[in-house]
Amino acid sequence: MQEALDIAASLCRKFEGLRLRPYICPAGYPTIGYGTVYKPDGTKVGLDHPPISKETAEEWLLTELQNNYLVGVLRASPILITKPKALGALTDFAYNLGVARYRASTLRRKINEGNWEAARHELMRWTRGGGKVLPGLVKRRKAELAFLVEM
Repeated sequence: MQEALDIAASLCRKFEGLRLRPYICPAGYPTIGYGTVYKPDGTKVGLDHPPISKETAEEWLLTELQNNYLVGVLRASPILITKPKALGALTDFAYNLGVARYRASTLRRKINEGNWEAARHELMRWTRGGGKVLPGLVKRRKAELAFLVEM
């Protein structure tokens, strides 16, 4: 599990970026740190939230990944228990798009079938925002894809 968590955290740090003051993310939510919308105590981040330290942002990211996203992906795809690299990449995917979207996706279905070629194809379909292909999402999906190529 630690390898998966390390991969997910590394991808999140790279693609979410670090902002120590609250801001509105592209999806329209007040956000802080490495894309944190809900603090570990369950309360929402508000635009009036005081700045946080890098250490707090790191703690919140790891807590969210471990307690919500990694667990959620693993519940949806138990096959990933023996594939820590893929689990880490898909945990990042879920952090970006939500566990519910992962659960409902054809990507999840292909992974659970063990059809890795189709899963890689499905992963690269998740590159749009607002109806447009977003270069940042293309880069993120390609980075996640690198951990699925060994399958």
